[in-house]
Amino acid sequence: MTQPQTAIVIGAGVAGMATAALLAREGIRTTVVEKLPSHGGRAGNESVDGFRFDTGPSWYLMPDAFDHFFALFGKRTTDLLDLRPLTPAYRLFPEGEQPIDVASGRDNAIELFESLEPGAGAKLREYLDSAEETYDLALEYFLYTTFRSVAPFTQITGQYRKLARYLTEPLDHFVASRFNDTRLRQMLTYPAVFLSSHPARTPSMYHLMSHTDLTQGVLYPQGGFGAVMDAFYDLAVEQGVQFSFDTEVAAINYSGRKATGITLIDGQRLDADIVVSCADLHHTETRLLPKEKRTYDERYFAPRDPGLGTVLVMLGVEGEIPELAHHNLLFSREWGEDFAAVFDGPVPQRPLGASRSIYVSKPSATDPHVAPAGYENLFVLVPVAAEEAIGHGNMYREQASEQVERIADAATRQIAQWCGVEGLDRRIVVKQTLGPADFAERYHAWSGGSIGPAHTLRQSAFLRGSNKSRKLDNLYYAGATTTPGVGVPMCLISAENVIKRLNGDTSPGALPEAL
Repeated sequence: MTQPQTAIVIGAGVAGMATAALLAREGIRTTVVEKLPSHGGRAGNESVDGFRFDTGPSWYLMPDAFDHFFALFGKRTTDLLDLRPLTPAYRLFPEGEQPIDVASGRDNAIELFESLEPGAGAKLREYLDSAEETYDLALEYFLYTTFRSVAPFTQITGQYRKLARYLTEPLDHFVASRFNDTRLRQMLTYPAVFLSSHPARTPSMYHLMSHTDLTQGVLYPQGGFGAVMDAFYDLAVEQGVQFSFDTEVAAINYSGRKATGITLIDGQRLDADIVVSCADLHHTETRLLPKEKRTYDERYFAPRDPGLGTVLVMLGVEGEIPELAHHNLLFSREWGEDFAAVFDGPVPQRPLGASRSIYVSKPSATDPHVAPAGYENLFVLVPVAAEEAIGHGNMYREQASEQVERIADAATRQIAQWCGVEGLDRRIVVKQTLGPADFAERYHAWSGGSIGPAHTLRQSAFLRGSNKSRKLDNLYYAGATTTPGVGVPMCLISAENVIKRLNGDTSPGALPEAL
């Protein structure tokens, strides 16, 4: 294929902005079209009555992925973002027990585990050794790759038996075979939620996630993820990328085996030599392409796991809340019932269809600009089923659905009771919510999922799918719904993999940095 001169990127989320910047760096005139009025996609932010809420990601993990991406353009992360280490990394509220502060750093984690379960410190040391080794292996062979060649994998022959075990043994069993204390087990398996997955269906290879929070540590970008999105946007504009907002795509145009551009919902046609869709893959394949040009049709998606949905609750609260740290995790005793309610349908113990293990962020603990003086900013994430019928929140419409409202109210009561926040309900001055129907409507998210398809065995690595269409030679995919997976760092890597695919680069590992 000759070097393309023009490109259209669908979506101005993380993957869209990153892909566009890299294409422009290759000398390709690139236009990004975005249905929403601003950049950021699922990593959006909204201002309400003096409060600024992130409406998506809030954990800054895998800092090396951000560092590498910026270095591709000759920049340092510290020049673009003001990152603050969090102490503690997060606070754990086990149901019915005293809160536990989890400090970043390997030695701190080992000390904590030993204090909660004698002998667990030494076991955690081995666990984190394995997590780091697996993390490095993933970076070298499984993330920055298009899986077009098996040659690189012949270099890891000594690891095959170990990898086979990691891929077939579920994460919850892998952890339970090493640790007895429920709190420790939950701390090591909760990263499955970041993977939009059930710990019992997540390959234990993903124990590498514990390397990112317990060893690498947890940072916070001042300005929240809105500041991170602004950095990606500014970088793309600096490279010459053009953005068109409030511009929704109706179809991907083609001639034979070649994508020729897009048609917008107003009928306007935009031509390009290549098209990269960073929109939800299900939407791209089943709504923007006719049946004969689909690589992944409804039969492909039907047996697959769309991951988890969420009800997001953004609260502006009068007065300080010292009981909460920046990041807080509330874990219920009946952990299994939480995941059953989210992934297996309604259970009597969870009548609202929501998890009682929830995440609460208080960015006002670190960032004075997210709330007016004398107030706190709370972001609450409640895992629910990826099911549009749960309804909308009130962020973008007059009233939330009854189920979303009830889930939000129950989460607020739970925070007050479990964390000892006196009179929380009476102190709320702003309350905004989002539900699965909002994700479906705003981001065309498959089944109303909030993060992306679950990282089960059949939806990981090369089984997650290709980043290139099999029916159109110049249609590519990037983002959380394709390979390598969910989360902001994975979206950055997916952008890089488009460039590798475009250039016929079948090597493993990341592209060389400009720095």
